[in-house]
Amino acid sequence: MPSVGPADVLIAVAAAGVNRADILQRRGLYPAPPDAPPWPGLEVAGVIELVGEEVTGFRPGDRVCALIPGGGYAEYVACHESLVLPTPEDVTDIEAAALPEAVCTVWSNLRVGGVPGVRSLLVHGGSGGIGTTAIQIAKAIGLYVVITAGGHERAERCVELGADVGIDYRSTDFAASVAKLGGVDMVLDCIGGEYLKRNLAALKDDGTLVIIGLQSGATAELNLATLLSRRLTIAGTALRSRPLEQRAAIVADVLASVWPLVPSQVRPVIHEVIPFAEAMRAHEVMERRGAFGKVVLAMG
Repeated sequence: MPSVGPADVLIAVAAAGVNRADILQRRGLYPAPPDAPPWPGLEVAGVIELVGEEVTGFRPGDRVCALIPGGGYAEYVACHESLVLPTPEDVTDIEAAALPEAVCTVWSNLRVGGVPGVRSLLVHGGSGGIGTTAIQIAKAIGLYVVITAGGHERAERCVELGADVGIDYRSTDFAASVAKLGGVDMVLDCIGGEYLKRNLAALKDDGTLVIIGLQSGATAELNLATLLSRRLTIAGTALRSRPLEQRAAIVADVLASVWPLVPSQVRPVIHEVIPFAEAMRAHEVMERRGAFGKVVLAMG
């Protein structure tokens, strides 16, 4: 049983979202930060069983979900109050467990890109957990959304979810396609590496590339003159490694700005629900890159 600090809540976990960071951690490539247990899990949902003496916003019995630095694959999680969100009505624990990591990632990076200045967005990996969430949030706030996905069918499903344009990156040069549309204000990129040059080509002048993943590698060549002449910005962000104060500020912003959209305009797309005891199978589903939306572990 985890210890509960004065500003912590103890959550009896009903479900936990599965993220690519969990797979990297299992492989020894993404160790847990000092303030987290050494096992995976970045988001959970369940019921509060106990609160620390300094907690004022929650009480035992509350249905909640939480953004945590690790340790979500467990029966109980102790979490700082500032990282907890109330589970909205008409949202199941399974759905709630799929929200915190994706919503906080998407919203914090839209902020980096300069919302409300951003009017158009390119999302790579549109069919993943981050991508399906980004489509819904971006459309809810009025953005023009272009996505890439692996295969025509997956790209079309993203359009059905709300994207304005779906591009099958396996058969189409996404940079050329986006350029024909006039470019975008922001690119949300989970690929990195070889995509750098094409991402910059897809941006409008004064646009922003936000890199949130490195699925194709961490190195790429960059012509700095491109940045200068077109006034482009490249930002790299991570959520888990931020200080508590920064994560808490993001959660508070999500509560104020995005939570009112859940579930009427933003609802997680669940690919599969898998028992906790079969967590390795959940990772295998993710590693095959066949999931459309989120994979969630369920207790019981």
